[in-house]
Parts: sequence; structure tokens; C-alpha cells
Amino acid sequence: MATLKIVPTGLNVGTFNSELLRPQLPRRTATGGQRSRVNIRAVSAPVQQALEYRKLGDSDLLVSEITLGTMTWGNQNSESEAHEQLSYAWDQGVNILDAAEVYPIPMSGDTQGRTEQYIGNWLKTMPRDKVIVATKVAGYSERYQYLREGGGVTRVNKKNIKEAVEGSLKRLGTDHIDLLQIHWPDRYVPLFGEYMYNTEKWRPSVPFQEQLEAMQEVIQEGKVRYIGVSNETSFGVMEFLHAAKTCNLPKIVSIQNNYSLLVRCHYEVDLVEVCSPQNGNVGLLAYSPLSGGTLSGKYVSDQITEGTKTWRLNMFPGYMARYRKSLAKAAVEAYLQVANRHNMSLVQLALAFGRDRPFMTSNILGATSMEQLKENISAYQVPRPLAREIEEDIEAVFKKYRDPTI
Repeated sequence: MATLKIVPTGLNVGTFNSELLRPQLPRRTATGGQRSRVNIRAVSAPVQQALEYRKLGDSDLLVSEITLGTMTWGNQNSESEAHEQLSYAWDQGVNILDAAEVYPIPMSGDTQGRTEQYIGNWLKTMPRDKVIVATKVAGYSERYQYLREGGGVTRVNKKNIKEAVEGSLKRLGTDHIDLLQIHWPDRYVPLFGEYMYNTEKWRPSVPFQEQLEAMQEVIQEGKVRYIGVSNETSFGVMEFLHAAKTCNLPKIVSIQNNYSLLVRCHYEVDLVEVCSPQNGNVGLLAYSPLSGGTLSGKYVSDQITEGTKTWRLNMFPGYMARYRKSLAKAAVEAYLQVANRHNMSLVQLALAFGRDRPFMTSNILGATSMEQLKENISAYQVPRPLAREIEEDIEAVFKKYRDPTI
């Protein structure tokens, strides 16, 4: 009987029976059996490697070190492609997926909610208690008023949270969300390439206590199990932790922030301390570990050809532009040299680096093709931990390009 490795972040390694996490499911065939819109598979995909599992903060959620990202489903990816990715990732041991009420990206009123709908149709054939479903409620926005019935600015308050939860539950076809995250803060914070706090942009915001009180209601109703934050700062994390402790309210168990070879400083400088098991014990779900695909090396050239025009950053000019700045490109080229020196692909280098961080709970890996998804997951076959020589070469590049995306 196979055993899987449990690695609580910052704690000792243990083992645990895989059947507790991944029950043996009956084989599904293309003829007969359960009918649904799900992409049916005759057999499961062979496992490439055993993944490790980690507790998510203070929760009882045991999550795989890979989280399946979903934000392209309903835009660049069809429902059948989404189901193929879901089934393959599940077969590889991935037990957590991350969605959002605003997905797919780029955001649009015409496509909003498709991602969760695709997931919901797939979930109908799965053991719901074994799949960890994470989704997100939108933060403050004057732009995306189509998200709420009757329009209006989206806020992280009781009305918006309840409406968001009900919408997500309906689209996902489930009675509960395992992890509900605040997609971005209600208050002003520098986001998505804005690298400095601008005091002139301060605005009144929903108090932290009020946000947690609203979360407490949906938890008590049995619609949400745990809560987390995303695109958050150390100030925000501390305020949420303080409000939870002093007012006996639900505690955040996770933070979903950007972290990669190109984006290290924001998390490493002070969020590591705040979120560590010895302090806040808030688990990191890192998004964009390949920096929008730039850490595959495919965007080193600015030339767009017939074969590259469908690449995501070429399809949407200006999207994630911070990863295509001159310093970022120079950093990518330097990391590519490191990978070549050690007979690795750049994808392997970038994902193994994130995998081995002592503060990492799970990396969110998204893909627009099965080829990409397989390459991403197979990168976890790189021997653990990365060799000292590789780490030293990475640090040498980091010292030269500490924050190349700003």
C-alpha cells in the first residue's frame, strides 16, 4: 500500500496512508454508468511522482503541494479541456483546486462564472469530501458592478459576501466551500504591478472585524469551512489575526500571494515572519510561480509570430506587462543560464525552487494545454532539495535582480 509524505510547513516530515486521501474510485467508461458533461476517462492517468501534502495553516485541510489553477477555463479553455486537466491533476495526487467568482481572466460580464460552472460539472462524478475546493470573493471594485444583482460597487461586507457565496455554491453545485478567500482587499493596497503604497489613494474601508463577522455567518451556516486572504500585506494579515483573537471570530488560515523567482521580496521580507507557524500560522498558496509563463523562457523574444500569437501574454497586450519589462527579461535570461548549467529546463528550476521554500504550503499551477500541465507537474520530479550549487547560482542572480518586475 502506497504512502504519501506529509510535510506540515516548518515542521517534521511524516507519512500517511494514501487511501485516506485518495479513495479507490470505480473506473468510468465511455459507455454506460453515470452520465454528465464531464470528460469521461476509460482509465486513470499513470502517476508521474508522489506529491507531498501539507496542513494549511490552522485548518484540518491536508493539501497537496500543487494546487490546480483554473483562471483560463471559460476563456482560453473549453469545458472539456478543463475537465481533462482536472482529471489528470487528480490522478497525479492534486487534491485542491483554486477558483474565483470573477473567473475566467480577463474578467468579463459575458464569461463571469464559467470557471466555477465547469468545476461544478466535474465535481458531480467525484467524492466531494476528498476534493478541496477553494474559491474567492471579489474585493473593492467600482469596475465590476456586473458581479452583484442590481449592480453597485463590490465590497467585502455582509451583503456582498453572502451573495458571492450563494452564487459560487450554485455554480459549483455543492453545499459548501472548503476555503473562501478575499480575492483582494476592501481597502486600498498597491496591486498587480503597483509597487509603492500611495497615501493619496487611501479610502474608507470595511473594518476587519466586520469582514470576519460576515465570514462567521457563512461558516455557522455550514456553507464555508475556512477562510483566507489574497493579495494581502503584512498589515492586513496582522489586523485580521488581531480581530479574530480579540473578538473570537474565525481566523484566516491561508494567504494567496504572488511568489516566484521574479517576485520574492514582498513575501520574504516580512510576510514570512507574520505567517510562520510560530506566529500567525497562515499557509501560503503561491500564485504565478512561473510569472505568467515568462519563467518558461518563451517570452524572451518580443517577436510575435503565427505560432506564438495565441500565447496568453501575446493575446492580451498589457496583461501582466510587469513580467515583460527589460529587467525582468534580463533576469529570466540569467535564470535560463542557471538552468542550462545544471541540465534543467527553466520550468523545472522555477518550480523546484518554489517547491523547496520552507514557508511554502502549495504552489498554484495553471495551464492552457495538457502539455503545459504535464510539464509543470513533472517538474516536481526534480530531486529534493535542490543541490547547494543550484541554490547558490539562483541566489547570485537574485542579488543582481532582486525585484525585476517593478
